[in-house]
Amino acid sequence: MVYDLLVLGGGPGGYISAERAGRAGLSTLLIEERELGGVCLNEGCIPTKTFLHSAKLYDCAKNESMKYGVICENVRLDHAFVVERKRRVTSVLVAGVNAAMKESGVKVIKGRGIIQGQSRGEFKVEVNGEVYLARRLIVATGSRPIIPPIPGVQEGIAEGRVLFSREMLELSEVPEQLTVIGAGVIGLELAAYYNDAGSKVTVLELLDKIAGATDTEISSALQRSCERKGIVFELGAQMKQIGQDAAVFARGGSEYALPYRKILLSVGRKAVTTGFGLETLGVYQEYGCVVINDRCQTNIANVYAVGDCTGRSMLAHTAYRQGEVAVNHILGIPDRMSYNAIPAVIYTSPEVGAVGVTEDAARQKGLDIRTVKLPLQFSGRYLAENEGGCGICKLIFDRNKDTLVGAHMLGNPASEFILACGIMIEKEMTPQEIKRFVFPHPTVCEIIREAVFRL
Repeated sequence: MVYDLLVLGGGPGGYISAERAGRAGLSTLLIEERELGGVCLNEGCIPTKTFLHSAKLYDCAKNESMKYGVICENVRLDHAFVVERKRRVTSVLVAGVNAAMKESGVKVIKGRGIIQGQSRGEFKVEVNGEVYLARRLIVATGSRPIIPPIPGVQEGIAEGRVLFSREMLELSEVPEQLTVIGAGVIGLELAAYYNDAGSKVTVLELLDKIAGATDTEISSALQRSCERKGIVFELGAQMKQIGQDAAVFARGGSEYALPYRKILLSVGRKAVTTGFGLETLGVYQEYGCVVINDRCQTNIANVYAVGDCTGRSMLAHTAYRQGEVAVNHILGIPDRMSYNAIPAVIYTSPEVGAVGVTEDAARQKGLDIRTVKLPLQFSGRYLAENEGGCGICKLIFDRNKDTLVGAHMLGNPASEFILACGIMIEKEMTPQEIKRFVFPHPTVCEIIREAVFRL
């Protein structure tokens, strides 16, 4: 049998591609070496959210509920139960992905698919000793954690002292002292959970700010919020060595030793593109990432790539959209990938939601911008539900085009309405157009309307 489409990798981009293709009537084969769902479902997005939800409930009951007239006593967090619940949630969702593949008529094979070459317009892929043929390929081979060349890091990994997110989400006990290397999304989210769970958490970050490319004002406010909860940040910290019981870092010409029980290594991820035979086809790569155009095509006809292996906006929802664009192109449906308005969220408490350009990025692009900023307390619902909250809404407009180009929020539930701003950016809406929307009242998202009317 010759398949219409063969998908290498069952993460968000891979399984969405397979499902969309299968439902459209294409004979589709999906090959995945581990569990369907990829990093996001098995060791990233979903598992961390189960942890963080438990932490938020615990923190509220222990420290916040009294502000709302709810008195809780003898509150404790059962970490072992949290881990087990995470496994149940993940198992249900993985089963759901498998069911979706079956319903879509997608054949799934567990194993590593290796491209053997191409002949007469058909691609040959070997898995588990069998060779399968397909007219088209979608490469969705994902990413893996970056391991920086820090002396002692490899020994720490081998001995179980240095962990990645996958292992942190399986720890049976809460470590007394946790050092997090890297203040990106994963580092911050797991730092937040383990801090609430009882660890003494210190975050080491090479940059002079947390949360990577997040708006500087928003990241500073998030840092202050985390510090009030007990998390310690060491910024501008260059790692020198990981010893048996202390992490050594340098800053300002001095070195410091930080005791730890466990270290979370979270300095980013890199595309996985080797070991799958891409070189047999001559698939073009730059900096270890598969290069694609706005239809997710590679330089080889009928070979597409989606998700983290492309190095473009390494987020699950980006991979979903890339997969849809690739399949639409295969089906002859006009569609193109846009990266102008992809939302990003940090699920700490408070949450961070961002889409479009920051003020700094806009100025670097030479844009003439105007910014409006409001405390989220201008939203009645936010004020009612966030006693003492420090939420911020910041909207950035291009003066020349008179359109929204960036939106940045700190506060709960930013993750649930940042999409609205993304749509406004993608559609290049003007303030006058945004003003005509009717926002439900009372909601936190009304802050967008309040901000626009203050331009």
